[in-house]
Amino acid sequence: MDTAVFSIPAPDETKTLKVALLGAGNVGAQVARILLEDADALAARTGARLELVGIAVRNVHAPRDVELPRELFTTDASALVRRADVVIELMGGLEPARTLILEAIEHGATVVTGNKALLAVDGPSLYEKADAARVQLSYEAAVAGAIPILRPIRDSLAGDKITRVMGIVNGTTNFILDQMDTTGASFADALAEATRLGYAEADPTADIEGHDAAAKGAILASLSFHTRFALEDVDCQGITAVTAGDIAAAKDAGFVIKLLAIAEKLTVPAAEGADDAGGTTTGVSVRVHPTLLPREHPLAAVHGAFNAVFIEAESAGELMFYGQGAGGTPTASAVLGDVVSAARRLVLGGPGRTETTTGVLPVLGIDAVTTKYCIGLDAADQPGVLARISALFAEHGVSIETMRQTVHRERDAHDDGAGGSAELRIVTHRASEASLAATVEAINGLDVINSVTSVLRVEGV
Repeated sequence: MDTAVFSIPAPDETKTLKVALLGAGNVGAQVARILLEDADALAARTGARLELVGIAVRNVHAPRDVELPRELFTTDASALVRRADVVIELMGGLEPARTLILEAIEHGATVVTGNKALLAVDGPSLYEKADAARVQLSYEAAVAGAIPILRPIRDSLAGDKITRVMGIVNGTTNFILDQMDTTGASFADALAEATRLGYAEADPTADIEGHDAAAKGAILASLSFHTRFALEDVDCQGITAVTAGDIAAAKDAGFVIKLLAIAEKLTVPAAEGADDAGGTTTGVSVRVHPTLLPREHPLAAVHGAFNAVFIEAESAGELMFYGQGAGGTPTASAVLGDVVSAARRLVLGGPGRTETTTGVLPVLGIDAVTTKYCIGLDAADQPGVLARISALFAEHGVSIETMRQTVHRERDAHDDGAGGSAELRIVTHRASEASLAATVEAINGLDVINSVTSVLRVEGV
């Protein structure tokens, strides 16, 4: 029986693929450098000579960290796209990136992008356009920088069923929380250090409010569960409310706080009034929030600005991918991986591939999630307070796992018994998010509670 063997032509036998680069920032400049410096090695791997035919920028005279041939720069991105076989979009933002990607797709060019914001907002329509045009749309660099995570989910785990993805996908917030944990720094001081080191942008809102992680969470969920999710489907909470007290209390209890993007498949009772009321509904919850993890969990050991993604699958079990989540050279590695893969397809032939959608799973709101809470309370230090709190938990069907009390101010011997205050840290057993949220709301209404100081979810236990 004959066996067909497919081989990539030697570089001197190859055709040339014209590559257009949109954007020459930190990542784009490194991509251009590698395309130029490693041209022979890339040709040997792909079977095609990758010719960088132009770099579209806003200002051709702007200073750049990498010295690149001035004749490659142009401000006419549209004209550059129309003469390329492969378009690498690293401009960021929604426009003109969206328009240029659509123009490249219509022109029949393969597209490689690292634009997580655009994919999270408009990814489904871009995937549909690419599918209709039978061209490749690749975006490994959009999530977790240098970590090869999207291709393993799409390809290596294609024969498995992923049940849960949980990841540290924003290096800035991980650095801030790690500094608070290891040095005792306040949030403001840790953010200032992240800014000084270049981990945080001048405006860090997208990072610290969780929007960047939410965009990446939508992409991870789309690939993991073969359903198209957008940014609006992600429940998002940032880290600005996390205090040094929360960090210290977590450490004392054997936990560490991380900002996690979590996507998981859940089967829950069907909503009242639904067609299958009385039965169950299977859907996907996608959320981003600060989370307590036990210190023995693999994600708890991810320090500094590093990223990691933890996957649970029915057959493969638990997997973790770890590495640098940002930076010009590491992210350029992910971009070039997509470029080489796409170029090999162009050499050998075959339709482009973007994603695999086998059905549509509904988005489940965070109320459908079953989780544990760590609740911080500033309460009056007087007899009967703990009993009233415990009774209220029981009334809402939520069980208390542990309770720790720290007295802030002792009661004076001459006062009426209501002069002191205490900090309580309560960790619950697993319960529905809806029940836990209702419990917190009810506790906040007690006259013996000065304030609910924090509400953090607990995972990994």
